[in-house]
Amino acid sequence: MAKIYYDKDCNLKLLDGKVIGILGGGGNQGHAHSQNLRDSGCNVIVAELKGTPAWKSAQAAGFKVMDAAEVAKTADIVMVLIPDPIQKAVYQQAIAPSMKKGKTLMFAHGFNIHYGQIVPPADIDVSMIAPKAPGAMVRQLYTEGRGTPAIIAVHQDASGKAKQNALAYAKALGVSRAGIIETTFAEETETDLFGEQAVLCGGVTSLIKTGWETLVEAGYQPEIAYFEVLHELKLIIDLIYQGGIAHMRRSVSETARYGDITRGPRVINETVREEMEIILSEIQDGTFAKEWILENQAGRPVFNALMRMEAEHPIEEVGAELRQMMSWLQAQAPKKAGRKPKASK
Repeated sequence: MAKIYYDKDCNLKLLDGKVIGILGGGGNQGHAHSQNLRDSGCNVIVAELKGTPAWKSAQAAGFKVMDAAEVAKTADIVMVLIPDPIQKAVYQQAIAPSMKKGKTLMFAHGFNIHYGQIVPPADIDVSMIAPKAPGAMVRQLYTEGRGTPAIIAVHQDASGKAKQNALAYAKALGVSRAGIIETTFAEETETDLFGEQAVLCGGVTSLIKTGWETLVEAGYQPEIAYFEVLHELKLIIDLIYQGGIAHMRRSVSETARYGDITRGPRVINETVREEMEIILSEIQDGTFAKEWILENQAGRPVFNALMRMEAEHPIEEVGAELRQMMSWLQAQAPKKAGRKPKASK
């Protein structure tokens, strides 16, 4: 069973007298980290690109905002919350020169450490605190006196106190109110990538598109197909999110439940499982990481081409039109001109 830590296991006093630098402190996760830690009494400074909206946002929130090199030089603890593809360059150019004995380098995702893109010196601590929620929720729950679950991992314990210091950071962030699950950089990185590729993003979007195409090619109206395989997905996911798969099954009709348990395994069958195992092996042996790193070095030609193709899929046009009928979504989604939805026959 996983080891889980709570408030009682964390000593916030370990952060007394320390300067904490948040790289990307004006961003999605960064604003939550910087504000929560400050509200917990920590001395926080923020790194952002000068003149960007994130820089201005951090300044407006009352933080001292500097460039990455200044923050790395000044801070005792440096939390890296910038996108994976730029972490290596920022680390080499701005962070590495200041990574002296006694400092702590922290992450919220293990990709660059696990795949050797960032290799810190042996005399510093390297750890991870990763809230399992978007930054806005991390911040909101903190202000309500609650917290989101998080994970903790230690890659390098030069001081002998890397875990204790990371737990102190977690308490300041508010996540120890809910619980912090211990893992490793390898486990966090590999399971995170697999979840994104095989289920949460890649698996779900491919399942939706294939289901929609199957119905449309069989002669059903694109709009009706959209509702059945995409729009109503939120209803099912919300039920699963609230109480697990069993709760969802208790909440749908018996017809839906029977179709679920008898037909679902025919869609996600042994062939799909075998492909998932291949995807996982490519993550474990570094094949995917190498591919993604080279893609970024080349200027993302394949990525950009595939994204353009995906954006032009007919389901996107149908969805844009149907969402105009949904007043509760109009403030979030841009309106697009196009044909009106067909009337039912």
